[in-house]
Amino acid sequence: MLAFPHSPDVMIDSAETVWNGRFPLQVVKFRQRRFDGTFSGPRSWELLRRGKAAAILPYDPITDRVVMIEQFRLPAFGAGLPPVMLELAAGLTDGTETAEATILRESREEMGLEVDSLHKIGDFLLTPGGCDELCTLFAGRVHLGTIGPDGLLGTGGLASEQEDIRVYALPAADVIERAIAGAYPNSVATIGLLWFAARRDWLRAQFLA
Repeated sequence: MLAFPHSPDVMIDSAETVWNGRFPLQVVKFRQRRFDGTFSGPRSWELLRRGKAAAILPYDPITDRVVMIEQFRLPAFGAGLPPVMLELAAGLTDGTETAEATILRESREEMGLEVDSLHKIGDFLLTPGGCDELCTLFAGRVHLGTIGPDGLLGTGGLASEQEDIRVYALPAADVIERAIAGAYPNSVATIGLLWFAARRDWLRAQFLA
């Protein structure tokens, strides 16, 4: 059974796994302490258990470019958005793997790049209304080689997972401007790029040191 942490402010009455496909779906019956100190009445909520994940904003301080990937996303299609999204490389943590190990592995698998320095940006709950996926977001130093037309670096992804990914190295100023304009509907990409907009000079100095 997927456990909840102990808290004097939350009373879990039951947690039933109603679907156990790729990710378990639980129906949780609970009560939580209200702001006035009393407990709420019984509540019921569906919780999708995806677990821990990691993502990276890859940055080359020499060329002043950010690496982003482009791939098909079925949930975006279901939401009525263009299904091919420009985003940051990310992936779910494998078992007891650390967030750092996860993102170094995903960087190789999705982008074909080695990251030689990591800076943790923060931990972010992506869908607090219904999913426990907690994503650790990093900035990472990469060293880019030949960049093709439109910033294309090449392709990536695992054939065994039917991944079809294009990898781009894009000018930092351009991706920052687009993030501020709300052009990236992917939340992790927007969080990372808005942080980068505020800390770009600092990060570049750190990575060039």
